[in-house]
Amino acid sequence: MAYRQIRKDGDEVLRKISRPVDTIDKKILSLLEDMADTMYRADGVGLAAPQIGVLKRMVVIDVGEGLYEMINPVILEQSGEQDGMEGCLSIPGISGKVVRPMNVTLKYTDRNGESITIEATEFFARAICHELDHLDGILYKDKAHKMYTAKELEEMQED
Repeated sequence: MAYRQIRKDGDEVLRKISRPVDTIDKKILSLLEDMADTMYRADGVGLAAPQIGVLKRMVVIDVGEGLYEMINPVILEQSGEQDGMEGCLSIPGISGKVVRPMNVTLKYTDRNGESITIEATEFFARAICHELDHLDGILYKDKAHKMYTAKELEEMQED
């Protein structure tokens, strides 16, 4: 595993649409490991391949339930609504309130080439939607209805 540099807001790769993964080979498996290593080292809960400069439809997520490695993920269904805070490893120092689905049904391919369908709710659903947006060149700040600086967040926590 290797730590990769996380691309920051303003890097044009973050605004491009990622391509599907056609073949799961050693290079793809190594990339999944690098993505997980990078996410954990940066203390994140999710990371999409474009965030490390790779335009492939791949994300890794761990919201405390274990690592999910998702290749070519697609949201099949979504329902409900939640409005909550989000941050992003590619946009350090600020956070924003974003409305997301409360529930999602997601289909993806795992590292073994198996097709997996899962149901996610609450924070896990939020993380999935956030990371999949990266695959289409969308950043959470594009959907946020309110943005906060680190100082504003700190002041809110003091109240």
